[in-house]
Amino acid sequence: MPDKRQSPENSGLLWIVVGDIHDETGNFAKIPELVKAAGIIVTGDLTQFGGAKEAKKVLEAIGESGLPVLAQIGNMDKPEIDEWLTGAGINLHTVVRELAPGIAIFGIGASTPTPFNTPSEFPEKTYSHWLKQEWDQARKYPSTVLVSHNPPKDTVCDYIPEAGIHVGSVAVREFLEQNQPDICLCGHIHEGRGLDHVGRTLVVNPGTLASGGYAVMTYADGKLSAALGQV
Repeated sequence: MPDKRQSPENSGLLWIVVGDIHDETGNFAKIPELVKAAGIIVTGDLTQFGGAKEAKKVLEAIGESGLPVLAQIGNMDKPEIDEWLTGAGINLHTVVRELAPGIAIFGIGASTPTPFNTPSEFPEKTYSHWLKQEWDQARKYPSTVLVSHNPPKDTVCDYIPEAGIHVGSVAVREFLEQNQPDICLCGHIHEGRGLDHVGRTLVVNPGTLASGGYAVMTYADGKLSAALGQV
């Protein structure tokens, strides 16, 4: 069992958060904070209806940074990518990992049903089940980060201005309200780039990498925080 106590080694750690890549990695190398990052977190949608071959190409481009990567499928990724990420030892979907001493990171990829019949979609009740299972383990850590491709409902991060509607996950929203992890990293809704809160949980949608969007998550003085970045 890893030592979950706060460690001085955690002070000043930084991670780059990207998502909704859709095969377009050109902006990644332009992120200035890469030179001081401890790793990369990918929230989902590595490809545009792609499979393992396309996902591998995306992650090879990101891997040129030399930094460790954790990733999960989005709704636009074929299910075979989930299996491939597990084989590569970097999957976040339905997995709890120790990001650093005292910090748990756990993920739910894909999305709830969309009008577009995308490759990886699951009902809300499945998300509720996954979240409960993961939280039983993640809650043992002093600091917790949920990576949910689907944003929580009724936040800045799930709002589509053109339609005037919120399209996020009810299950994710309810989980955040009840359990309050420190941070929820999300994506999926390209128009929902922004920061919001559900109770004390900071919700972060970095936007699409193709449009230059990313986020920086930091750990310093015993606290997790995050900010948006743009290249």
